[in-house]
Amino acid sequence: MVTDRSVPKPDVRIDRIAIVGNHPPRLCGIATFSRDTALAMRAAFPDLTVDVYAMNDVGASHDYAGSVVAAIGQDDIADYRAAARLIDESGAQVVMVQHEYGIFGGPAGANLLTLLDRVSVPVIVVLHTVLETPNVEQRAVIEALARRASKLIVMAEKGRDILERVHGLSRDAIAVVPHGVPDRPFGEGAAKKTRFGFDGRKVLMTFGLLSPNKGIETMLRALPAIVAQNPSALYVILGATHPHLVAREGEAYRDGLRALADELGVIDNIQFVDGFLEQELLLDYVEAADIYVTPYLNEAQITSGTLAYAVSLGKPVVSTPYWHASELLSDGTGILAAFGDSDAFAQAINALFADPARMRTVAERAYAIGRGMTWETAAHRYMAIMHAAVERQPVRMVKRPAADLPTIAPNLAGVERITDGCGMIQHSIFAVPDRDHGYCVDDNCRALMLMHRIDGPAADRADQLATVYASFVQHAWNGETGRFRNFMGFDRSWLESVGSEDSFGRSLWSIGDTAARARKADMRRWALHLFDQVAPYAMELGSPRTWAFALLGADAILDVHPSHAVAQRLVKYFGDKLARRLADARRGDWVWFEAVLGYDNARLPEAMIRAGARTGNAGWLADGLAAMTWLEEVHTGPDGNFRAVGTESFGREYQGPLRFDQQPLEAWATIDAALTAYRVTGAEPWRDAALRAYRWYLGANDVGIPIASISDGGCFDGLMSDRVNLNQGAESVLAFQFACCAMASLAVEPAQSADDRTSQAS
Repeated sequence: MVTDRSVPKPDVRIDRIAIVGNHPPRLCGIATFSRDTALAMRAAFPDLTVDVYAMNDVGASHDYAGSVVAAIGQDDIADYRAAARLIDESGAQVVMVQHEYGIFGGPAGANLLTLLDRVSVPVIVVLHTVLETPNVEQRAVIEALARRASKLIVMAEKGRDILERVHGLSRDAIAVVPHGVPDRPFGEGAAKKTRFGFDGRKVLMTFGLLSPNKGIETMLRALPAIVAQNPSALYVILGATHPHLVAREGEAYRDGLRALADELGVIDNIQFVDGFLEQELLLDYVEAADIYVTPYLNEAQITSGTLAYAVSLGKPVVSTPYWHASELLSDGTGILAAFGDSDAFAQAINALFADPARMRTVAERAYAIGRGMTWETAAHRYMAIMHAAVERQPVRMVKRPAADLPTIAPNLAGVERITDGCGMIQHSIFAVPDRDHGYCVDDNCRALMLMHRIDGPAADRADQLATVYASFVQHAWNGETGRFRNFMGFDRSWLESVGSEDSFGRSLWSIGDTAARARKADMRRWALHLFDQVAPYAMELGSPRTWAFALLGADAILDVHPSHAVAQRLVKYFGDKLARRLADARRGDWVWFEAVLGYDNARLPEAMIRAGARTGNAGWLADGLAAMTWLEEVHTGPDGNFRAVGTESFGREYQGPLRFDQQPLEAWATIDAALTAYRVTGAEPWRDAALRAYRWYLGANDVGIPIASISDGGCFDGLMSDRVNLNQGAESVLAFQFACCAMASLAVEPAQSADDRTSQAS
């Protein structure tokens, strides 16, 4: 597959979108914003379906309206994955995320990426907070969102400036769409005053969830000077106490504000309206204000919905110079007072009350600006961004002929990049080895086997590296427990005394493979010696994949030592166990060894095929081929390309696989198993199956993007819904190199009869 952005698309009609964020009845500004965005989009585009995926706080649940398709638990990764599946299945063409720190679980909200990595449509992200000095985790999340999103949307130019300066983002990646506001007639404040009993009062107002960062104390301390000149002044503090604050201390904060007002002698000049008001009632209250105040204490507020509402309703505003206020109240649309400066607030408010003409001018200017911020205007801007995102999606061309996807020669560069004197480092950040995660025996076992498959000019270097990996495997063996250790820190201290059964099975496989394939006699002697120590403990293994790994190792031993009694016993023992497991789990059209699909799936039928060929057990051979045939159907996408079983599929009993994320390990295992079937049966479709799995690395996959880094022998860590995971860990790099070696050996393999293939299947 190839990607070509130059191919024109027909006009795109967007019929369905998904919005991810908080939603009422959850009490917060993001919830209100998400709801208002959905309502505005439906109103502006009546044929548009808007699905909302609502975030639930930890331990909370809400009775959502019908427009909420699903709730996502903040810390429940399974919910994020399920939401991604629902979005893809719904036919939504764009995902719109309402992003705020604290909404999404994981470090700085990183759980959100689990969802976005699994949807196949464009994503736009509305950033409600943009930080000037993000910590490491916050920076990582924002930059990951920038990589995933077609567009980041901020509500003020300051937000775009920070994203460019702090995160190095391109200006083209960012759009500015002001906070949406209602469109109401100008000058209806008198009627609203009467409704709320404010006649004859000069009304000041602050609205929002009550918490210390709102700066209410600044205004309370300004009130004595305001009341001295305007005795009828009334400061209305509108809004419920923040739920998190209530959970910690009840209404102690609100009570403290009352006590401060009483101490200052202005208790009769304040009024609390405690509650999270419905939208229309809230707007009526704001219209009843003469002056709106936002005395917030922190400059780093890029968005204030209450400020936007007040401006749109034509209210003169006195505010501290936080980012959104500094930008929105420029050019005479409001007055700024220093943070925490009660005297400045009093002076500004008294000056406005003393000059009604100026108040009217400021109000009219604010109202005029608000006409460019209405929800209808915002909806049309959002839709334009969505259209551009859909139109920019890569167009995938028809599958290239097989001849256009050449076999790539094995290349040790990627392997050497993540190898040091101790062994192979298991993870990378992009292409740079990540020492924080140290080593594991699994990867060093695989690396050891790979070295025996490298020939030509690189063979001598491969033999040198084989010694490094063999040393790691030897050191991992814990004879006292009869098990291999698996994980080692970068400081070369073992992190466990007993590793997983899988690591034991892979270790035994690598030892048997080395005894059969290593070029140097001393390496083969070492491997056989260790195999004889380890193999008796294999009978205790309890999982089908470890049985398969152990069987593959024993089968390799029998290639060079056909009378090796322990190896013979292991092949028969695990062949029988796999056959019984297949019979027990098989159900209707489910021809598999377990009720679920997992990782390294093709190793199970490969082991059965080898066991049948080795022992002459026709039943085992037939069962192995039947399971492999079934798996090939599972592995084939609608376009005929190989589709690895996605990690999301794990644990789903008797259910078909999910697409993402697809791992390089699966393609390598499939190549090996298909070539084993080909060499045993002589059937060309198995050779074709191996080639199809190999081409997955080169771009013949669901996304049409190569997952292999062909120039340096590297390989990316997974295929997501619209791109690859750009990290290059050991498992992925090794898988691609094994695949290249398998294809290289197939290319030079002489023609054989079916009988020859059966005898040489190992």
